[in-house]
Parts: sequence; C-alpha cells; structure tokens
Amino acid sequence: MLMKTAAQSLTEQLCARFAERIRSRLLAPGARLPSVRQCAQQQGVSVSTVVAAYDQLLAQGLVEARKNRGFFVRDVASAFPAQAAARAPAGPPAALSGDPASPVWSTSAWMATRQAPVDASALIRGMFHRVSNKPQPGMGVFPPEWLDTSFMPAAVRKVTSGSALRDFSLSYGEPMGDSGLRRALSQKLGVLNVHAAPEQIITSVGATHALDIVSRTLLRAGDCVMVEEPGWAVEFARLDALGMRILPVPRRADGPDLEVMARYCEAHAPKLFVSVSVFHNPTGYCLSPGSAHRVLQLANQHHFHIVEDDTYSHLAPEHATRLCALDGLQRTIYVSGFAKILAPGWRVGFLAAPPELVQRLLDTKLLGTLTTPALLEKALAWCIDQGQLRRHAERIRTRLDAARARSVKLALAHGCSFAAEPAGLFGWVDTGVDTDALAQRMLDEGYLIAPGALFHALRTPTTLMRINFATTQEASFWKVFARLRDAML
Repeated sequence: MLMKTAAQSLTEQLCARFAERIRSRLLAPGARLPSVRQCAQQQGVSVSTVVAAYDQLLAQGLVEARKNRGFFVRDVASAFPAQAAARAPAGPPAALSGDPASPVWSTSAWMATRQAPVDASALIRGMFHRVSNKPQPGMGVFPPEWLDTSFMPAAVRKVTSGSALRDFSLSYGEPMGDSGLRRALSQKLGVLNVHAAPEQIITSVGATHALDIVSRTLLRAGDCVMVEEPGWAVEFARLDALGMRILPVPRRADGPDLEVMARYCEAHAPKLFVSVSVFHNPTGYCLSPGSAHRVLQLANQHHFHIVEDDTYSHLAPEHATRLCALDGLQRTIYVSGFAKILAPGWRVGFLAAPPELVQRLLDTKLLGTLTTPALLEKALAWCIDQGQLRRHAERIRTRLDAARARSVKLALAHGCSFAAEPAGLFGWVDTGVDTDALAQRMLDEGYLIAPGALFHALRTPTTLMRINFATTQEASFWKVFARLRDAML
C-alpha cells in the first residue's frame, strides 16, 4: 500500500509506481489504466490524489487521455507518426474485408495488428523484470530450482578440459553448428520419427532464432503468413516487424481450423504456416493425425511451407503426432530448442529442413550470427550422448504432472474453468473477468499474469489467461486471485 512520507507524497508515489511499470513494459502501450475512482479504491487514496498522479503521467508523456474513455499508456508508434507511417506496409491484402471473426478482415482490423510488437515486448520485458520473490503465474519457463542440475556444469568442464577452451577461442567453429551435436540431434529426432541427416540440421541461438532464420529465408515483406490463434505473442510480433501480413488461424483441440486455412489459401496465397503441433502454447492442445494429414494436403496443393515449432518436445510423448514426421521434411521445417528443459540462459536451438533449403538457410544464419557458441553446443551433445538430458526430462515430466494436478484443483476450487483440457506446461483458464484489468491489480500484489489478449493478433479484452502449472500450485496465489477477481464482478 502507498504510505505518505516526508520524502514523497502519495501522488508522487502513485505516479512513480505507474511510471516504473510503463517504462519496464509491465504495462504495455495501449493498455488502459484503471478509472480514477477504481484506482482510488484499489490504492486506498483519494480521487484527487489519483487525478494529480495521472496529470503527472500525462506531463511526462507516458499516458494519454482519450475523451470519455479514460487514460491509456502511450504507444511509441503513435508518438512518432512519421516513423510509424514509414514502417507500415502498403495495406492489407485486397480481399480483406468483412467479419473480423472470419479470415476476411477490414482495413482497420488489419492495421490494428501493427500493435503486436508492443504486446510481445511487454511480455518479454516482464520476463526480465522481477516483480517480487513470489512464483510468477505468467512466466513461460520452469522455476529455477527445477532446472538446477549437476550434469550441466560437469558437461562444460568436460568439454573445456585441456586445450579445448583455447580451440573455442581461436576459431569460429562450424557454420552449421557442432558436428557432434548435429549427429546427436539426428538420432534424437529419429526417435520422434522425424528422419533428418546431420547435414539437414542447422543450430541456432535458441528456437526463436531458428524461426527467424526460416522467416528471413523464405519470406519477403508483404507476404502472407498463417499463424495459429491464440498463439505465441512473440511470433506475431516478430513476423509483423519483418513486414509480413499475419493471417490468424483459430486453433482447435485437434489442430488448426482447416476451413479457415482453405479460405486463406484461395484468397491470399500464403507462403508459410507456423504451427505448434504438440502442447500448443497457450492451450496445451495436441494435433490429431487426421488434421495433420489435411494440413499437409493444403500445403502441397497451395505450395506453402510449414514451420513446426516443437519447443515442448521434451515434455511430450514420443508418439505424439508431428507434421514433420508425416511429411518427411518435404514441405515442413522442424524447429526446437533446449531453453525450456535445461535453462533459459542456454540459448541452443536448431532447425531441420529439406535438403534443397539447407544452404539458403545456412546463408541467412551466417549473415546474422556467423556461427553459434561451440562450447555450449559441445556440452549439450555430451549431455545427450550420456543420457543426462533424457533422465532430466523424465524427472521434469514427473514433477510437472504432480504440479499440474495441484494447480488444476486449486483453479477449479477458486471459481475458474479451463477453456482447454489441461496438458503440458500451460493452462488456458477462464477467469470470468477482463484479464487485462486483472493483470494490473495482480501487479499490486506482486504477481505477473499473462492475460489472454497477449495471445491474439488483435488485442481485444478477454476473460482468459495463461497460467504456468509449475508456478501456480500454491494456494496463496489463488486466494489473492479470487479476492481481486471477486472485487471486479
């Protein structure tokens, strides 16, 4: 709570609290601040104190007042219209018009997607901003104590013994990535029935970098790309920043909405489809074999490539349906990484591609990073070869299963429902209230949540939020959540 002191008035404290959240992007551009009366009630101060604090935020250029609507965090793009206009694409595809819920959008709806990078930036910056020492339900990684292992330091010591460290320092390493790691990855993919020779595998600085390599190789500004919705906010933002035209495909329990995909293919000739087949983020859905076959039929018929992001492969059963396994890496490209299962700081990812695309993809990697860190790649290869990664993943899966059961029980007991069957790392939870507004209240209590609007190409209010099962197994979080949620009803 705010407390009046000789050093700082209540107005100054409230202004500083909002200013810090805006600058750290915990409040994203475009986010609406609580109404004056709501804020006064939440913070236990007078209406005049809130008015004065909001006036200071206006004077600092951090918020803007919209007549009859309230106060909103200022969008950097709107603050510099010339730059925003230069960055914007020429316009939406000619056929985009009509119902926003369909694949045929209006021009205004299309331009609204230009805010996607802002939303993702808020989510990313929140990852690095420590709100409190409490477990954070909105985070996308396992708690540090889950990932604390002895075999990773041992692997690093192993590969840097003798003259090895000098060799790392005096050469760039292999352009495609460490050959030992690529051999290990080839064998690992074979277990998933994704058959890729080491020569088809290129390492990257995490899975996001691998996705970026594919996009920069296969796409040009103005190309249409199909992306699942709800989906990963960073992927919406990354494609948008490259000038792509995003076509959101509703994600169902068994896979993408095939009718929507077919209409997109006829109207806009998309060049790429980005999909998370297994333990989809944020719903936890897994692709069915029937849906997978139909997606591949569309890709062959309409000549687009598919990028399959298998970031959560270490948590999933080996027999789960994967497009790359069914397609044999013909029109598909497989992407994955190890940050989720090992440690966020170990930025080692990779892609496996059709042979005819490998050299083009490698050229893009070389232009961006030259090579990737050989030390970490060799250490990871050792972890895989020694069976350490497999055993670690088994322990994580067992622990996650128990955490998920506790978290689901608590969520249901506190009046939530699940919009998707709980599976994997994330739960897609219906709270019954606007989660954008709830997120601001939760910040006051030291909790960073992931409101559902972050996972849509058009940021619109929703009652859904994504939770991390590993960080929502404590009753204390759910008690705070229920108290604040009930106050909004």
